[in-house]
Amino acid sequence: MPIEFSNWWQIIIPPVAGSIIGYFTNDLAIKMLFRPYKPLYFFKKQLPFTPGLIPRNQERLAKRVSDTIMSSLLTPDELQKLAKRLLQTERVKGAILWLLQLALKQIKEDKEQKTAKILADILRDLFGDSLPKLLKVIARKDEFLQKQIDQIFDRILLEFKLTEIQARQLSDWLLEVIFAPDLLRLALINFLSDRNISVIDDGFKEKTSGTYWVVANLFGVKNALSRLRTFCLDEKEIANTRIKELLLSLEIRNRLKEFFLTFSLQNLPVATVNQLRQTTNKAVRDYIQEKGANFIHEFSSSIEWQKVSILIINRLQASSVVSNSLGLISEELALILERYLEEDLEKIVAEAIPILSIDQVIIDRIKATTPENLEEATQSIVKSELQAIVNLGGILGFIIGVMQSVILFMK
Repeated sequence: MPIEFSNWWQIIIPPVAGSIIGYFTNDLAIKMLFRPYKPLYFFKKQLPFTPGLIPRNQERLAKRVSDTIMSSLLTPDELQKLAKRLLQTERVKGAILWLLQLALKQIKEDKEQKTAKILADILRDLFGDSLPKLLKVIARKDEFLQKQIDQIFDRILLEFKLTEIQARQLSDWLLEVIFAPDLLRLALINFLSDRNISVIDDGFKEKTSGTYWVVANLFGVKNALSRLRTFCLDEKEIANTRIKELLLSLEIRNRLKEFFLTFSLQNLPVATVNQLRQTTNKAVRDYIQEKGANFIHEFSSSIEWQKVSILIINRLQASSVVSNSLGLISEELALILERYLEEDLEKIVAEAIPILSIDQVIIDRIKATTPENLEEATQSIVKSELQAIVNLGGILGFIIGVMQSVILFMK
């Protein structure tokens, strides 16, 4: 029997109640995915469905997400393709150039001179310890530096000639230091000993003939040489002046200069040059083998490497060559890296995956995220979809309510 219209509420209530129940039930179900965030207890017993589904299974969810990503998204092949895109020559060149410029800027702003200290330690170790040890080992070889010394001898010493200024300076030095009047006087005194004077006098008497024999036997040279020695001993200043005047009269300075200007090893006989080459080679090699390591070590100890390092760094900072070379250096390094990666990129990626532990990073990151943040992140991603589910619950509840009202109306 049809229902009376006075009981209209029996028809209206089912759709309204169904839509309300469907709407809020879906909304509650979605919220229960995340809430409550922590377990709730009643008389020390944990209530069911607390915490929410996702917080309760967060660790398992993290493992599933990690496995899904690593098995389908971040596979070795995909990581290798990603590495190739990231490590393209232009990108690598730009990165290396940026690093070099950053390093150069850091060096310029280094007030504590850390770079200079590091460079000083490197130079000190290189020249003070490493190079002497290396030299001791290399110097044991029979042909050590033989070719190099011969080349230096042939290309430099054989072709070496003094300029006019150098010849004049060397002549002046010899006359002032080696052939100084006072030194020549002392040398003459030492030479004119009693024995030498007797030997000269006897030889002059025995080996002369004619007029010279008469002079030698009647007068002799013994008396003259003795008086010359006495003059040099007693009259030092006058003797020095006479020797100086004699050097000027004989133009010794000009003669020495002309000799040095024309002197060349090429004018010597070939046999003499070869012997001189062998002697020079042997002398240099023997000295380096015996004393070279100690000389380098002592020489290194006498150098203030800290100041040398500061000078080197300051020079490099102000050098336009260094600044202009950064681009070329970065390009060459990028090409070297590219050639290396072409051969070993697959191997590097295979070794890097376990080291990076990407799966564990994903798990730890998800586990460390609070349920509030997980809910917020999920809502921000699928907010419209979740709201559609809630709305769909209301619509389905309304439809079921309408169907129920229709059934009631038909009775």
